[in-house]
Amino acid sequence: MFYAVSWFVVLMLLALWSLAAWALHAAAVWAVSNAGAFTGAASGAAALRLPDWLAPWVPPELAQSLTALLSGLAPFVESLLQAAPALAGGLTVATWLVWGVGSFLLVALGAGVHLLIAMWRRRGRGDDPHPARVTPAT
Repeated sequence: MFYAVSWFVVLMLLALWSLAAWALHAAAVWAVSNAGAFTGAASGAAALRLPDWLAPWVPPELAQSLTALLSGLAPFVESLLQAAPALAGGLTVATWLVWGVGSFLLVALGAGVHLLIAMWRRRGRGDDPHPARVTPAT
């Protein structure tokens, strides 16, 4: 009975693991595939400015340097967003690899629990292959 329960739990964990991998893969592929639609969004970084309540506390040189840094990073971000849809195929391979490793670990966990139950049952029955010798009293 314990064997069936342990393997049922392992199979349920494996089903949940597969469902989570599938859902995260679907969400990641959707996000990566639609990342190209955000091109042009990084060019608005130069128009960013500090809120009015924070402006008196930040030196103007720091604000200008941050704005210059953001506008310098804009072409890099644009190129990343345009290249993101090409990553969808690699994402599928990575998902399969992670799923496979996780599934192997879950099955190994099930085998370990199976062995622990077998050892526990053997110890509980008292099946000692080498019983202690009793010497007759004379």
